Amino acid sequence: MSFYGGIGQWAATFACSGELTDGQVVKVSGNGTVSACSSGEAFGGVILSVARDAAACSVALGGLVTAAYTGTTAPAAGWAVLAADGAGGVQVDAEETKTGREVLVVDVDTAAKTVTFAL
Repeated sequence: MSFYGGIGQWAATFACSGELTDGQVVKVSGNGTVSACSSGEAFGGVILSVARDAAACSVALGGLVTAAYTGTTAPAAGWAVLAADGAGGVQVDAEETKTGREVLVVDVDTAAKTVTFAL
């Protein structure tokens, strides 16, 4: 369990494109709109909450956030490059691609498969 999530967080409200869920990493896909990321893409933020009608969502754009991770390699504490995993979470970016985003990882929960990092 991470004790860091939410510290220094700031967010903005965006229109949702497609089916999005709380905790999912997203990218800005149009004017004032976010959508899901494909595997290997850089992400812009993490959804904090989706409106009941799914038309809008609050997206953390800065501060500490927690997201699910996938892959055979767990993120490590310290500076890391993470990319979207295509399933709403993140993955350690492959050395040869580095198409993700450099973040400061402050907590990794290998049991829950979550990572807390600074956007």
